[in-house]
Amino acid sequence: MLTGEKIAINSDGSLTVPACPVIPFIEGDGIGPDIWASAKKVLDAAVDKAYKGERKIDWLEVYAGEKARTKTGEWLPQATLDTLKEYAVAIKGPLTTPVGGGMRSLNVTMRQVLDLYACVRPVRYYQGVVSPVKAPEKVDMIIFRENTEDVYAGIEWQAGTPEADKVIDFLRNEMGANIRDASGIGIKPISAFGT
Repeated sequence: MLTGEKIAINSDGSLTVPACPVIPFIEGDGIGPDIWASAKKVLDAAVDKAYKGERKIDWLEVYAGEKARTKTGEWLPQATLDTLKEYAVAIKGPLTTPVGGGMRSLNVTMRQVLDLYACVRPVRYYQGVVSPVKAPEKVDMIIFRENTEDVYAGIEWQAGTPEADKVIDFLRNEMGANIRDASGIGIKPISAFGT
């Protein structure tokens, strides 16, 4: 049972974080459960130490990927998306995309549905760590990568759908493309603006 509160998003975009925020998590597939078990311990210990035991995180599991498929019959249940929209912050482990399933990447779907447009990667040197860089102590930067347009803005149709069959027919008959039957189709529109 959850005892925490939701993180509030204020009108100016800032966050109001309660002493015990509820944070949804997706354990992930493959090595995800192993990563999550360790990450949870580290996060809980960091919060406990930083706030001298006065704050904690109330974790709320939501499902996506293989675990969701087993529990609900869906790879990415609408209930998961609804919960992620309702809470301001969540954490996600690695998710699989079934090969040959004719479905889009769960990661890309989540980025687009939740408008997670920025991938922000801080890069800095940690003293004592061996580095191949000439002056590693000068490395302190943030890399921003767009997450929802350009290569990620795929238009996709599942294998066997009338839409996929129509695109396959066009590509075969008009463009001379050799496409196997029962293929899913994805188009990646790339523009100068989006790039």
